[in-house]
Amino acid sequence: MAALGALLKKAWSVRRAAVLLCAPLALLPVPLSLPPKEGRCLYVILLMALYWCTEALPLAVTALLPIVLFPFLGILPSNKVCPQYFLDTNFLFLSGLIMASAIEEWNLHRRIALRVLMLVGVQPARLILGMMLTTSFLSMWLSNTASTAMMLPIANAILKSLFGEKDTSKDMSRGNEENQASLQQNKLYTVPTEMQFLASTEDKDLTEEKEVTSDALSDLKKEEEYKTNIWKGFLISIPYAASIGGTATLTGTAPNLILLGQLKSYFPECDVVNFGSWFMFAFPLMLIFLLLGWLWISILYGGINLRGWKTKKSNIRVDAEARAREVIKEDYQKLGPTKFAEQAIFFFFCMFAIMLFSRDPKFIPGWASLFAPGFISDAVTGITIVIILFFFPSQKPSFRWWFDLKAPNTETQPLLTWRKAQETVPWNIILLLGGGFAMAKGCEESGLSVWIGGRLHPLEGVPPPVAVILITIVIALFTEFASNTATIIIFLPVLAELAIRLKVNPLYLMIPGTIGCSYAFMLPVSTPPNSIAFSSGHLMVKDMARTGLLMNLMGVLLLSLAMNTWAKSIFQLGTFPAWANIHAENATALLTAVENVTLSSLNKI
Repeated sequence: MAALGALLKKAWSVRRAAVLLCAPLALLPVPLSLPPKEGRCLYVILLMALYWCTEALPLAVTALLPIVLFPFLGILPSNKVCPQYFLDTNFLFLSGLIMASAIEEWNLHRRIALRVLMLVGVQPARLILGMMLTTSFLSMWLSNTASTAMMLPIANAILKSLFGEKDTSKDMSRGNEENQASLQQNKLYTVPTEMQFLASTEDKDLTEEKEVTSDALSDLKKEEEYKTNIWKGFLISIPYAASIGGTATLTGTAPNLILLGQLKSYFPECDVVNFGSWFMFAFPLMLIFLLLGWLWISILYGGINLRGWKTKKSNIRVDAEARAREVIKEDYQKLGPTKFAEQAIFFFFCMFAIMLFSRDPKFIPGWASLFAPGFISDAVTGITIVIILFFFPSQKPSFRWWFDLKAPNTETQPLLTWRKAQETVPWNIILLLGGGFAMAKGCEESGLSVWIGGRLHPLEGVPPPVAVILITIVIALFTEFASNTATIIIFLPVLAELAIRLKVNPLYLMIPGTIGCSYAFMLPVSTPPNSIAFSSGHLMVKDMARTGLLMNLMGVLLLSLAMNTWAKSIFQLGTFPAWANIHAENATALLTAVENVTLSSLNKI
């Protein structure tokens, strides 16, 4: 096994080196078939897409390539490329990451999770629902990966209390089956010890005992199968809930923020997407999808038995549920009484969410209307709250200290230290977002997005509702094999131009594409949460494939329903907006110029 591992590692290193060296040469014919600037930009984008999909370079390092390649290839000067890495959208995401770091520092997320599990009950279906609700709520504010990594140990502890050690019990079951087979091979049958003196009295008693033994073995197999299915249902529900929950807020996952950043790049006049409007659209969608996903997982893995829902539970299951209840209660009691720091973090967390939601909710004037228009953004709101975390005390301040001249001048620990933020905030995501914004800026400035839009005219006859379904399916399938962030960076410019060609609101296509990136349920490699759950060793690829297939289908249909119902009133999707019309006029002018340049170059040839 060690030799095989070393061989695979060596093969991966060779493959990575081959991709790094051969990809730039293999893609060289691309710019030759296009106008010079557009061709060079497409070359950079295809190279980055290839590196992102193969991970020949770390994702964040690939995101830095525009800083080098755009200036060298004459696509964009560096003073236009570099600012894309620190837009206000990046700072909004950074504020969410810092808030998540403070929540994790004081174990507030664990207290919330255990409290919810205590409330929902310990029956398997209810526990799965509790796990999914808690994970999705945490994933709205923390990263999907952090939410999954935090909830899986809690799930494992509950499962062990319900069923014991899975592998151990399996071995015991297998041993019992082998012993039973051995006994039956010798024409012997096990009976209770206190009944052995009756074994020689009547042949009828022996027959009854054979039936009891056979029934007990059948029950044991059913119990083992039930236990395995529930274990799988628990583990698979957590990464799915994290992926679904991340779509509910703008800061929940990177693709949402990439949409916001690219909207500001392509359509600077577009102001309909902010934290509040996104939450009103995505939160109901998340709740409906979560409920249907819970029903599907519970039915598939035995948490809900449609046939035998009236049957009485066995004493084994009743005892197991009582043990699980005790485990949850014991873990909650280990946290001790609520600390001042937890209360303070919870207060600032609520302020963070309320201020972001109420800044400009669209249906009523927000508090940002008290200031100069255009000066206050979601990034200003988020950074304002998280700055307070770095100086607000983690222990309850004593007002007596101010009047006691002899009191020691000891330094109090803040709610969050910068060292802790440095260690826990995933800074690579900030660079990844910046790389996406730089790519979008390059597409816009070089005219590549316009050129792509000019090649999409065969799709002009597609009805918009059908286009939404097709786009969501294509992106959901693509993101099963590629990074969610890389997928949306590649597809958003195409969707923006396609919307202009179809004369529909660009948000009508860009929002489904963005959310569809998070609907990656079928493979362990699709998302980090899937990989974490799969690494537990209790899931197989076929488990994720059969569960995730229907989850993907439900996600596509629900997203289409949302875009054609309540999203229309929130984002004004029924009309072609003025901010998109201005871009369309500019694009038409640019497209005419590009065609003239192309024709003149062909005439010279």
